[in-house]
Amino acid sequence: MPKFMAKSLLIFIASASSLAGPAGSGTDQLRYLEESRNIAKEFMQTLGGTLKKQLEAGSPESAISVCKRIAPAMAAGYSKDGRVVKRVSLKNRNPLIGLPDQWERQVLEDFDRDFHDGKPAADIEKIAIVDDPDGRWFRYMKAIPTQPMCLQCHGTSNDIPAGVKAVLAEEYPEDKATGYKVGDIRGAISIKRRM
Repeated sequence: MPKFMAKSLLIFIASASSLAGPAGSGTDQLRYLEESRNIAKEFMQTLGGTLKKQLEAGSPESAISVCKRIAPAMAAGYSKDGRVVKRVSLKNRNPLIGLPDQWERQVLEDFDRDFHDGKPAADIEKIAIVDDPDGRWFRYMKAIPTQPMCLQCHGTSNDIPAGVKAVLAEEYPEDKATGYKVGDIRGAISIKRRM
C-alpha cells in the first residue's frame, strides 16, 4: 500500500472509531475493510472469468446474460451476514439494480474526478462510516475499470456489434452504459455492512 494511502486509512480508522464507539472499533473497521476488498476482488475476478468463458464459447450477444443474470445472483450470494453487495454506476444499464444511492452517487462522482486527475481506475476505492435512517454502516466502494472485453457491450457505437446493439435495445431500452474506453471507470462494487 502506498504511504499516502496508509496514512489516510489510519486517519480514517482513528476518526471513524471515535465516532463509532465500542461497536465499531478500529480493529473491526480494518477487518471490514479487508473483507470488503477481498469480496470486491473475488467478485470481479469470478465475473470476469465467467464473462470471458462465455465470450469464448458463444457470441457477445450470449454474454449479455452473464451481466444480466449471473452478476446479480453473485451479488445476492455475497449479501449475507449483515452485508449488502451490489454494482452501481452513474451510467447504469439496469435502473432496477444499478442505481446508486445518495452516498454511492457522491463517491462515484469523486471517483470520476480522481480518474480525470490521473489516478488509475484500478487504484480507486473509498471507505466511510455512514449513518442512515436504518442504522450505522461501514461503507466500501471499489471502482470497476473497463476491460477490453467489456467494450463489446459497453464501448462506443463503433465497438459494439450490431447484434449486441439489437439485444441491448430490446433488453435495456433505457441503457446508459455505453461510450466507455479501456481503463475508464464503468461503475463500482459497493459493499455496506451494518455496524
